[in-house]
Amino acid sequence: MDAIRLQRVSEQVREELTELIEYEMSDPRVEGVTVTDVHIAPDGRKARVMVALTSGESEREAAMAALENARAYLRTQVAHRLALHRTPDLQFELDAVVNPVHMNKIMKRIRKLRPQD
Repeated sequence: MDAIRLQRVSEQVREELTELIEYEMSDPRVEGVTVTDVHIAPDGRKARVMVALTSGESEREAAMAALENARAYLRTQVAHRLALHRTPDLQFELDAVVNPVHMNKIMKRIRKLRPQD
């Protein structure tokens, strides 16, 4: 696939996975999971799904286990929703760039320094 098509397909897969995980999965372990990015291999066979979690360490492990258990279901649903020649195999990874604890600390500091209206 060319780069532009890969980018479009990655964005479509990200949107579908976001909808599936946030609104259609009933597993309580995936609450607070946000799909931040999807990187599809040039051959279209594998997709690295970057997720951010807002929970603690034990809840993160449970959420990642739930995503791994639901991987076949999510891939099947993406295949049904998107007309792709080849549906990529999903591999879930924690997005190291988005650390919710660090982000909350930064937002608190910004609010403290912001002048009151």
